[in-house]
Amino acid sequence: MLRPEEYFDPLPQEDRDAQFIAIQSKSFARNVWESFSRNRLALVGLILLALLVCAAIFGPMLSPYPYDGMDAMSRNQSSSAAHWFGTDQMGRDVFTRVLYGARVSLLVGFASTALNLVIGVLYGSIAGYVGGRVDMVMMRIVDVIYAVPAMIYMILLMLIFGSNIYSVMLGICVNGWINMARIVRGQVMSLKEQEFSVAAFVIGASRKRILFRHLLLNSLGPIIVTVTLMIPQAIFTEAFLSFIGIGISAPMASLGTLAQDAKMLMNVYPMQMVWPVLVICIVIFSLNFIGEGLETALNPRGKR
Repeated sequence: MLRPEEYFDPLPQEDRDAQFIAIQSKSFARNVWESFSRNRLALVGLILLALLVCAAIFGPMLSPYPYDGMDAMSRNQSSSAAHWFGTDQMGRDVFTRVLYGARVSLLVGFASTALNLVIGVLYGSIAGYVGGRVDMVMMRIVDVIYAVPAMIYMILLMLIFGSNIYSVMLGICVNGWINMARIVRGQVMSLKEQEFSVAAFVIGASRKRILFRHLLLNSLGPIIVTVTLMIPQAIFTEAFLSFIGIGISAPMASLGTLAQDAKMLMNVYPMQMVWPVLVICIVIFSLNFIGEGLETALNPRGKR
């Protein structure tokens, strides 16, 4: 019997090297980060948000002025070395109060979004995966909740629990999870018919494993993008409620309450209104830029 060497000539080493193509192995997270970092607006938004979060957390701790400390001899002062943003009508340091208000507003935005994320993902994934009558009943409940304006829920909760940070967060979460639930439901209904989901079912994977380890992980892109858009919406909602006087009450301060306090003196001391509004704009624009960058990075069809 002839050996294989007698049928074929061995390939020279230089030809073997010519056929080798070096490909750097990248993880999913690294691939997303490289695509995200190429978006300058998204990267600037991430840096601004990180700086603002650090300032909101540590700024009031390092400031020599308490956020509620009043000084009748230093009312309505302009910007100076002692008071960078000046003082308000009660003699309180505006810079410290803006940082403290940013802390409260960011806490409301991130905490309420986290609750909406958990509720919306669980509700939408169950409705989309089970389907049938269960899906129909669950989505009709969603329609009923969504039919009532969100402001009515918030006002009722303020009357029951008072104007505090917890009632504001609860009011935002009453129907804030609905959009997330609908997005997750649509993703799960589309993915559960794909080949990888059917293959996992055929080899004996449980429904729980298929849902959480396969379907939800493949829906991570739209979920993350939706979360980045829900945070500024929650912050703006809290600021609006505080601005019209039904949000967080004194002595706590948010960016909305600071703008509401400065409203009466806007014609005389306009900078007291400018600072909290400017911080709100920075937060909202930063999160919108981050969401746009993540949408491009997590969407393969959007890459170039």
